[in-house]
Order: sequence, then C-alpha cells, then structure tokens
Amino acid sequence: MKKRLLIGAVLLAASGFLVGAPSTGECAALSLEEAIQTALVNNPDVNITRLGVDAAQAKLSQARGSNSFNVKVGTNFSKSEQNDLGWDNGNKTSVSASLPIYNGNINGRNIENAEIGVDIAKLQTQRKWETTRLDVIKAYYNVLQARKQTLVYQESVDRYQQHLTIVEQLYSAGSKAKIDVLRSQVELADARQSLIKGQNAYENSLGTLKNLLFMDQREPLELTDDFVYEPFSEDVNSCVSYALENRKDLIVDAYQVKQKELALKNAKAGYMPTVDLSVSTGWNKQVLPERDNHSVSGTIGVNWTIWDSGVTKGKVNAAAVELETAKLTLSKDQSAVDMNVRNDYNSMREAERRFETTREAVREAEEDYFIANEKYKAGEGIMLDIIDAQNALSTARHNHISAQYDYARHKAAVESDMGLDVHPSASTVSNAPLAK
Repeated sequence: MKKRLLIGAVLLAASGFLVGAPSTGECAALSLEEAIQTALVNNPDVNITRLGVDAAQAKLSQARGSNSFNVKVGTNFSKSEQNDLGWDNGNKTSVSASLPIYNGNINGRNIENAEIGVDIAKLQTQRKWETTRLDVIKAYYNVLQARKQTLVYQESVDRYQQHLTIVEQLYSAGSKAKIDVLRSQVELADARQSLIKGQNAYENSLGTLKNLLFMDQREPLELTDDFVYEPFSEDVNSCVSYALENRKDLIVDAYQVKQKELALKNAKAGYMPTVDLSVSTGWNKQVLPERDNHSVSGTIGVNWTIWDSGVTKGKVNAAAVELETAKLTLSKDQSAVDMNVRNDYNSMREAERRFETTREAVREAEEDYFIANEKYKAGEGIMLDIIDAQNALSTARHNHISAQYDYARHKAAVESDMGLDVHPSASTVSNAPLAK
C-alpha cells in the first residue's frame, strides 16, 4: 500500500472545511483529485475567501438590528454640597427604547443589500474553489511535464556520452579526426547544461505545487497520476453560453448592480422625512421607582431636511455614477469571459491536433537518429548528422510531451472558464499531506 500522511482535522460544520495539523515528514503520495481536495482544504487564500461569508453574515445581523428596537438603560450617582448645609446625595436611573418607523425604507434596503452581500460572499468562495482547482491542475501537470522533460534531457546526455565514447575509440584507431572528439565533448557539455536547467525547472514546479497545497517544502511528494487523454465533446459556442449563465463572478457582478440600485434609492430617500418612536422612563433618589418620583414619556419625532446645500443631490449623483459603472463592469466581464473561453478552447483543440503529428515525429526522429548513428560508426556519416539527428529527436520528444500536457491544462482552463462547480470533499482529504 502507498504510504500516506494522515491529516489531523477539525470539520467546520457550517462550511465543510478541514484544517490541517503539523507535518510528520513522511512521503505523501497524491493523485490529482487528492491534490485538488488538499488545496481546497489547506490553501490560505481559499480559507481567507471563505471567511468573507462570516463577515457578510455579521453585516447582515447589523443591518437587521438597525431596523429594530434599541433599548438603553442608564444610571448615575452624584454627591453635592450647597452653602455649607451638608452633602446632598443624588441618583437618577432611566430606561429608554426607540424604534425607527419611517426613513424612506433605507433600513429595509440595507437589509436587502446585506442579504445580497451574503450571496456574493458565497459565490466568491465557490469561484475561489474553481480557480484553485485550475491552479492545482496546472501545477500538477507542470511537475509531470518537467519530470518527463528532465528524462529527455538525461537521455540526450546519455546518447552524447555514448557517442563520445565511440568517437574517442574511432579517433584512437585513426579513423576520425580530433575535431570530432572536441565537437562531441562540446555537445555533451551543452546537453548537461540543459539537464541542469531541466532539473531546476522540475524542482521549482514541485515547489509551486507544494505551496498551493500549503505543505512543508521539505516534505517529499510523490505524484501518482499521469496524463490520460479525455475527449472534450462540447463545441465552443455551447461552452460560452454555459459560462455566461453560470460563471460565479458574473453572477456577482449582476448582484453588485442590484446593490448599486439599492444604494441609489437610499440616496434619494434623503429627500424624504424620517419618523421615529421613543419611549422612556426614569426615577430619582433611589434605584427602584416609586409612584411619587418617577416619570414615563413617549415621543414620536418627525424630521425633514428641506435644504442641505446640495449634499443629498451629490449623493444621488454619485450613486447613479456607481450604478452605471457596475453595469459597465458586468458587460466588460461578460465580454472577457467570452474571449477567455474561446481562447482556451482553441488552444485545447490545437494541442489535441498536435498529438498525432508529434507522436509520428518522435517515431521518425528515432529512426533518423538510428540511421545517422550507424552510418557514422560505419564511417559513412559526419558529426553534423549525429548532432542534427539528436537535436531533432530531443525536440520531437519535448513537443510530444508539451502537446499532451498543454491539452490537459487548456481543458482544465475551459472547465474553469465555464464555471463548472467544484466542492471540497471530506472523503478524499484523509489521505492528503499535512498543512504547514
């Protein structure tokens, strides 16, 4: 059985999230889906976005409270001396309650605005899940691609090393010139440089993936999945239509237009009167009231600002501009989503078409290298033939690898562009690596 790290976690019932425990240092073996789920659980950016839902709920509670009774209780004690007649002790206690009756429905719209804010925060969290999934898929395949490309670089080093050995033997036998030995040594050195760069690219891509998973960079990590071709059957126009209806950030834009409409109505409510109800009672000299020393009062207050030097008008104009900006933002983002879906879709199809051509190119390059190598050993070829054949073979292998992983990454990008739903799953995180 594969070695797995156990994740110590506390299930947050309201959101379904898990929080990772300290690392144990064991090697983690992760499939692509397990890596995605680990990031949805441990990534700080995801959890920061999730906290936005809690903040929005708190603002909703404030808005609802502002439209209800406000009750205050107060008391004060005093001690005073007048004309050397002795000290006089005083105490006053009061209880008051107030309720807004009418203010142009500002409070009602504030509540509606806060309710929309909760929906927006939830949508932003869901969109963060989707973009995090895409980031993990790209990082996961980047690691796999870098690993395979490193193997190609290593193969080139091995081929040049083998060829150098043959050239040196032929040179010792007097059938090849010294220049062939030198050129072989130069090509071997260049191949080693490419191998070093490839190894560094692999380490950096692995570090990027670990960062997304929020795991210790010192933790060894084994990736258990590899590229598997999965056909994508939808046409581009269907993808665009789905995205325009389901992208969470576009829905957020539409909600923000609604919020700006409410803000404009609230600004116009500044032209209206306000009506408040207040009730209070108080008593003096003692903590508890008696019939002869306490009072009760009730007040209905009406206020109407008939002139404010253009303050309300300025607020209305500003709110109108913000509403128009929100509408334009929605239109702009819809256009951007349309473009992004089409670009990623076309790139996916391009990579898909490169499958067969690059596979055939690898086969032909292998045959070409074999012929060039055998001709050289037989004394019928030249060094340049070997170099060209080896470079062509390496290029063909790299192109074939890139075609596969480009397809996988662009396919994931199209799915993210469309806004396909993503949700954390507690069933897969039990095998996930531990958070930092």
